[in-house]
Amino acid sequence: MSENHEFIRNGTMIQYFEWYLPDDGSLWKKVSREAAKLADAGITALWLPPAFKGPGGIHDVGYGAYDLYDLGEFNQKGSIPTKYGTRREYTDAIRACHKAGMQVYADIVVDHKIGADGTEEVEAFECAGNNREEELGGEIKIRAYTIFNFLGRHGKYSSFTWDSSCFDGVDYDDYTKKNSVYLLKGHTWQHNVDTENGNFDYLMGADLDFSVPKVIKELTDWGKWYLDTTDIDGFRLDAVKHIDAGIYRDWLPAMRSYAKRELFTVGEYWSNDLNTLRNYICEVNGDMSLFDVPLHFNLQRISLNGEGEDLRRVFDNTLTSVDPTHAVTFVDNHDTEPGQALCSWVGGWFREHAYALILLRQSGYPCVFYGDLYGIPSRNINPMGESLLTLLRLRRDYAYGWQHDYWNDAHCIGWTREKGLAAILSTMGEHTFSMYVGEVFSGSTFVDALGNNDSRIVIHPDGTGDFPVHAGQASVYVPEAEP
Repeated sequence: MSENHEFIRNGTMIQYFEWYLPDDGSLWKKVSREAAKLADAGITALWLPPAFKGPGGIHDVGYGAYDLYDLGEFNQKGSIPTKYGTRREYTDAIRACHKAGMQVYADIVVDHKIGADGTEEVEAFECAGNNREEELGGEIKIRAYTIFNFLGRHGKYSSFTWDSSCFDGVDYDDYTKKNSVYLLKGHTWQHNVDTENGNFDYLMGADLDFSVPKVIKELTDWGKWYLDTTDIDGFRLDAVKHIDAGIYRDWLPAMRSYAKRELFTVGEYWSNDLNTLRNYICEVNGDMSLFDVPLHFNLQRISLNGEGEDLRRVFDNTLTSVDPTHAVTFVDNHDTEPGQALCSWVGGWFREHAYALILLRQSGYPCVFYGDLYGIPSRNINPMGESLLTLLRLRRDYAYGWQHDYWNDAHCIGWTREKGLAAILSTMGEHTFSMYVGEVFSGSTFVDALGNNDSRIVIHPDGTGDFPVHAGQASVYVPEAEP
């Protein structure tokens, strides 16, 4: 057990986008409209999607990363705005969030660049797709898309141009029209990266070589410009498993020193292996949190086979269980939603359970998904509606104080918080747990805020109550509102 001090507001992040949003440039304006409402619901920070121009212009989700300096300001890749709007609308949205008392985290993609403005003939070695350390034959000449000169920006903000000296690998030879993985001569793959595919430095596009000093300088200069331009409060770092941890070990302190503020940072290291995540956190000196991917997969597994799973093991081998201060918890995100390559969607019947587990317990920094708040119309997925808003309010108002766990049954678990909250989750069967909420509530009546159970629970003189839950449902009891 540990204690949350009640004067500290519970932090709750929202990923404010999903993959299939319409490409109409409207998201930043929506952020501005919704900011006050989100803050009132209990959201304290927004993770916004990549704000810079991608190779698909207004149709690009942003992870292709063409020009990091074009936040929807220049006529490049067929449009001035990005998928989400213009630079002015982006900075207006950030100001609206700040005015509402929320932080904003920017999604940063620096692993690769896509959408080159020109090609070069370069010498390279073709590598095996499943083992990038294995070269397939000798040195060859390829025509690579490695020239990035951003003519539409005319050198504004930065005159730096990118060429083959800045990259270690590409995935296409324009001579042969062949897709493969090519290591450019004079470069080597980084080695402090994930070991999948032998070496997972290379992901896509033109892969940045972080051993090149001018590359590091340009990314440092860009980071300072971005902080000055946007006034963001932190970062979500994309694809960190493909980038030498030493880069962020230097870059993040430099950004924090320049900004003279904390700059909360969470990295996306997509691995279900707890030790891999813990090792990476050590490699970056604990300077960033990571998304708790193992917890996501535990939630999905239980949702697919509820009666065959032991609910008491939901936090087994998770970052939340061993290093909660570096764990960002989530149910789903833009990569796991239906239609994506990493689709691992948590079953609908279990979503209330899952959000109760990340929102109402003391460990981890929870991240709510846009698709759960607003739905995913393109995939016929409805929003969770009032149940998610209720869970957010419960976190805002009641998820404080000493936590007591009642992990009494493989198919039912419960816990309480001494601010006045009792949660009980069932995956099979009807259950009633006697749980302690505090003697201060003696004689008080508790009711299920989720409305899944109509029982009215009177708290005993010893501070306990007998809290029921229906089969396969979640109930969260709090003191009955005064009439």
